[in-house]
Amino acid sequence: MKRRVAITGLGLVSPFGGDTADFFARIVRGESCVRHYATDDKPRALSLPAVRCTDFDPDAALGKPLAGTMDRFSQLGMAAAFTAWAHAGFARDDSKAGRYDFDAFGVSWGTALGGTLAYERGYRDLWQHGRERLSPLAVVLGMNNAASAHIAMQLGLGNSCLSYTVACASAAAAIGEGYRRIRDGEATLMLTGGCDAPLAYGVVRAWENLRVLAPGNAETAYRACRPFSADRAGLVLGEGAAALVLEEWEHAVARGATILGELAGYGATCDHSHLVKPDAAGQVRAMRLALADAGLAPDEIDYINAHGTATREGDPTEIAALKTLFGERAATLPVSATKSTHGHLMGAAGAIEALVTVLALQYDTLPPTAHLDAIDADCQGVRHLAGEALAGTGARAALSNSFAFGGSNAVLAFRSPRACR
Repeated sequence: MKRRVAITGLGLVSPFGGDTADFFARIVRGESCVRHYATDDKPRALSLPAVRCTDFDPDAALGKPLAGTMDRFSQLGMAAAFTAWAHAGFARDDSKAGRYDFDAFGVSWGTALGGTLAYERGYRDLWQHGRERLSPLAVVLGMNNAASAHIAMQLGLGNSCLSYTVACASAAAAIGEGYRRIRDGEATLMLTGGCDAPLAYGVVRAWENLRVLAPGNAETAYRACRPFSADRAGLVLGEGAAALVLEEWEHAVARGATILGELAGYGATCDHSHLVKPDAAGQVRAMRLALADAGLAPDEIDYINAHGTATREGDPTEIAALKTLFGERAATLPVSATKSTHGHLMGAAGAIEALVTVLALQYDTLPPTAHLDAIDADCQGVRHLAGEALAGTGARAALSNSFAFGGSNAVLAFRSPRACR
């Protein structure tokens, strides 16, 4: 029998800090995390709009000994996981106290790039500085499953410790696969989410050469990411992390947890057509699978948190998929892309957007797509929440879309606390 999956904890690390309520309030107001990121590290200088967690202090968040064993992406992920864990009502040493069966608690985590900063430091040491010896921690700092492993070890989680890397859908896939383990009786609780720290010189230059990064200077960077806009110019890279504690419903009720919503369905597909060009048919199949898993009809969905990266190819493809699935109702279906405010967190994108979707349903306030002054003709046909939030709709169910390079699609279906009692 399928078991219901409650959401009992949320955590994040963002340029707006780690307070989820304050973060959501700023997203609702359309405030932008995007700033101009410039360095003087010539000849390897960088200058572009980006999202950086400049106030994040890993030593303060984690303690210096622990932080010193991690690359930045793991530090961000661990901090978000600790916050979500506490928000769910757990203490860090609960596994030692024997209060719960921690062998039934696990981790399912996503990252697109892993320890790319650690690897870049190593390559510079070897090829630029001519050093023959690297840090003895180089491998464990850089490995993609470092974040999930640290989370499991620090909290004593003895069920599966899984790490997913499917480009920009990594965190959404990790959340969905963690949900499946609870749904199918293989785990009682899964700490899920994602983290990335992609602002390494080599990574940024690679994305620049792909010609998908939005331009901007110190005055215009805040509005560089403009999903669905006629003048959109590309995506904005960002670092950060978000975490969701997923829990078997009856277990959450029995321990008196506050239930923030329900993860009701998950769909995953592959476009199998092109490495970087999205395909509406694959996206439609993923959304249909998520709806079927949740037992929801298309007309029961009240909000779409779109993948919406502000690229020329991606945005109209997603809108076409929504129109195919929802038909005439698409014209009145509220849609927004919050990357316009928090940027594209790569492997963490699906986690921060899942968190935003949970909060949107919890607070009954649908966040806007910021900087959307003129909707592209190819992106017409849905109800874009252009620049202003929509409050008091009584929204009961929503989809959060994540569509990635490689044709990987992951869709999460959520129910609001009002709808899932």
